[in-house]
Amino acid sequence: MRRSSLALHLTAALLLSSTFHLATAAAPAVAASAAAPLVIGESFTIDSQALKEKRHINVYMARAWDTPPDAPLPVLYMPDGGVAEDFLHVAGLLQVSVANGTMRPFMLVGMQNTQRRRDLTGPTENAEDRKIAPVVGGAAAYRDFIRDELMPEVKRRYRTTGETAIVGESLGGLFVVETYLLEPQLFDHYLAFDPSLWWNHGSLPRQAGTLLAKGKPGKHSLYLASSSEAGIATEVQRLSDVLQRQAPPGLQWHVEKMPEETHGTIYHPAALKAFRAVFKPQAPASQ
Repeated sequence: MRRSSLALHLTAALLLSSTFHLATAAAPAVAASAAAPLVIGESFTIDSQALKEKRHINVYMARAWDTPPDAPLPVLYMPDGGVAEDFLHVAGLLQVSVANGTMRPFMLVGMQNTQRRRDLTGPTENAEDRKIAPVVGGAAAYRDFIRDELMPEVKRRYRTTGETAIVGESLGGLFVVETYLLEPQLFDHYLAFDPSLWWNHGSLPRQAGTLLAKGKPGKHSLYLASSSEAGIATEVQRLSDVLQRQAPPGLQWHVEKMPEETHGTIYHPAALKAFRAVFKPQAPASQ
């Protein structure tokens, strides 16, 4: 009985297996749909006279579920703003932060690089600095491009509130700090993460006091973050010491020390903290 029972079980299993394979063979193949591009924003180019080249610009609108599609937005400008650079992860961080209510809706304008180390650095007298690229020291021309060409074009194409900010990391952070010290009226908010303030023997922190004294007072914010990168953390602290003594009236400034992060990991966690602090939603008006 045991042998015949086992034989019946094996026979049934074989029949079920045969039926499954026959049914599978007889089923028509399901045609796969053609893949389509995944579009999350817009892009345009500017034939820049300041830079003597065409520049590619990426734009993303971070709106909340109840933000009207035609509502004007403040604008966050970002060096290193190519799709293969920092555009996608910063756009995602903006969207999730707007969606969960920890920051206000914002427009992100990313500037894709052509010669990054040229555009994001000021002049230098340090021979070691000049070894990083064939051409350096183009920050003044890059600022001209942003001020005189990009910002007017963004205003022409999109509905904006007039509130502006700029964010950058590493050499991008160097450019952000330099822009604040040289032209504080250009943006309302300046966010710099692990800025390469060692550039030109640390000239920006050393000149910060003189440059701050020349600047016009106004309502601005400056958010700095530093990682465990010793050479950068030291220079950020030096700039912090200057701000402690002589921050101009109207400047809200903050230094976030993040020794648990490295130069390679600081951007995303620092940006999360900065966006929540600087772009936090306005408190509802009291009844």
